[in-house]
Amino acid sequence: MTDYPHLFRPLDLGHVTLPNRVLMGSMHTGLEEIGDFDRVAAFYGARARGGVGLIVTGGMSPNREGGVFAGAAGLFKPEDIANHVRVTDRVHDEGGRIAMQILHAGRYAYSPECVAPSPVKSPISPFAPRELDEAGIEKQIADIVTAAERAREAGYDGVEIMGSEGYFLNQFLVTHTNRREDRWGGSYENRMRLPVDVVRRVRAAVGEDFIVIYRLSMIDLVPNGSTWDEVVTLAKAIEGAGASILNTGIGWHEARIPTIATSVPRRAFTWVTKKLMGEVTIPVITSNRINTPEVAESVLADGCADMVSMARPFLADPDFVVKAKAGRSATIAPCIACNQACLDHTFEMKIASCLVNPQAAHETELQYTPTDAPKRIAVVGAGPAGLSASIVAAERGHDVVLFERADEIGGQLNMAKMIPGKEEFHGLVDWYRTMLGEHDVTVRLGADADADVLADFDHVIVATGVVPRNPGIAAAEGAQVVSYIDILTGHVTAGARVAIVGAGGIGFDVAEFLTHQGESPTENLDLWTEEWGVSDPEVDRGGLAPEGASPGASPREVSLLQRKAERPGKGLGKTTGWIHRASLMMKGVKMMGGVECRHIDHDGLRVTTADGDMLIACDTVVLCAGQVPERQLESDLVGSRVVVHVIGGADVAAELDAKRAIDQGARLAATL
Repeated sequence: MTDYPHLFRPLDLGHVTLPNRVLMGSMHTGLEEIGDFDRVAAFYGARARGGVGLIVTGGMSPNREGGVFAGAAGLFKPEDIANHVRVTDRVHDEGGRIAMQILHAGRYAYSPECVAPSPVKSPISPFAPRELDEAGIEKQIADIVTAAERAREAGYDGVEIMGSEGYFLNQFLVTHTNRREDRWGGSYENRMRLPVDVVRRVRAAVGEDFIVIYRLSMIDLVPNGSTWDEVVTLAKAIEGAGASILNTGIGWHEARIPTIATSVPRRAFTWVTKKLMGEVTIPVITSNRINTPEVAESVLADGCADMVSMARPFLADPDFVVKAKAGRSATIAPCIACNQACLDHTFEMKIASCLVNPQAAHETELQYTPTDAPKRIAVVGAGPAGLSASIVAAERGHDVVLFERADEIGGQLNMAKMIPGKEEFHGLVDWYRTMLGEHDVTVRLGADADADVLADFDHVIVATGVVPRNPGIAAAEGAQVVSYIDILTGHVTAGARVAIVGAGGIGFDVAEFLTHQGESPTENLDLWTEEWGVSDPEVDRGGLAPEGASPGASPREVSLLQRKAERPGKGLGKTTGWIHRASLMMKGVKMMGGVECRHIDHDGLRVTTADGDMLIACDTVVLCAGQVPERQLESDLVGSRVVVHVIGGADVAAELDAKRAIDQGARLAATL
């Protein structure tokens, strides 16, 4: 008997039965591009071993012009097949099934070779696409069909044809990007001709005993997007053309509405997929912000879909499915939807990984092998670095004692979880607490560890974190000048007018905290859709509310200031920074760069800008001007017999970089 009966019900596709209703959604890792297919095989093999019903690979381009960027991986050369066989063999050896996603980027291709239905440049690419003629369209169809044939030859169990997120096939569907007047444009019947023809010809080429998934954009979230009638019409036509399954795509990449970031409510768009249930007879998959077995089960139990797609949760924990089936869901490493090591890495041309799980996409080079020489290890500081080091060291068989001065674990994660939109950090701290118990780490809270206490250990890992940097701004006696820690821990309540000094990640978080009142929209879907202007595509074309975004009023006037003479927030996450900037702009936050803070008095903060001296009237000044390492303990241990290691913020105080801290802790512990 399982706790998740809907999730673990088999799915009969006719020629094959999937063991459960879990799809591992497509993610680009970058491993194929570096040509190390042993790493690719290890990555997918681990997920197959973890019990997922069906895996979909990262997008493989069908030709050069369709690649997301120059040199993007694909299956458009016969010699590529042997590399992919290594991947499919590993997945099948582990008892899994895998489909290859065929992704043609169209005008989203970051390349001068990009092609599209019309020469309409994308706002997220500097290259204007070449408009395809009839022969050019035929070439694209033929190349997609050839990629599907090669996928079958390489041993894949199916393909997913990418028709959503504003990519090539999606671009033919809407008048904004398709301005043609021939048989591929004009009426909706003509505009949907290309995706339908692609599916029909792929099915004819691969035969009936092969999975063909079509990923369909069910809500575009862009002006002049598809109506709901058009979505249903296309879905029925795709079914008629021979698709096995319909998968859900949410929003174009150029949409100005977040769709997968941590501030998006869980299962925020499953209601869209539910509208399609009953309109087609083939299975329908739903997606986006489904990150726990409980959420997945509720989605299926509510009749929102036949299957759920989860992508990043399988970066966080490849054993998600087997743990859920065994009743051990508390031990599933949680995806917090931060994007920091996955999507941000992809857009920075780095190998994707996971903040929570540094082993993701690094399975062959970061291994937690059992030790044959157990040591006594003290870890001082239960922030992300110390927690990571403690758990990995204990998992490998070392005797670990974790010392923490506070009365709870988590360190500065406990401040992150207070920010509206970052509620997922609660689950991360809970998971760390669970895993400390799973691996028998001795935890001593409210404990100061000095050199005498640590003298009998073999290794001491100093993970004592950071302390806020004081920028040394002169202040009048009695002026309210506080640290971000005072605000986020609730020790100080800010006044009605606030100046925040420092516009890095912490400054933006504090601004978000101070401009919010009442229930977090991340915890209330109705509030969130109103805040961002999301509508029902059955009512408003593309799912955009005509009145636009409507956030709740800020309870404070907030100014966010930085010393650098550049746009505040420039250094935020590649894929999430725009969300933070847009959210604060909607709340009326004044953001200023090139600000020299000179003096704080009872009227406010006196500054110098490029325009001269000015007063920023405020009641409270919050200092978010960086941090410095807290590493006194390292100095105290000089000359002792123990081996000392310094990690996390105590090593480098760069913002509050949990990604680096967790990775550093894990990698150190893997070597001890």
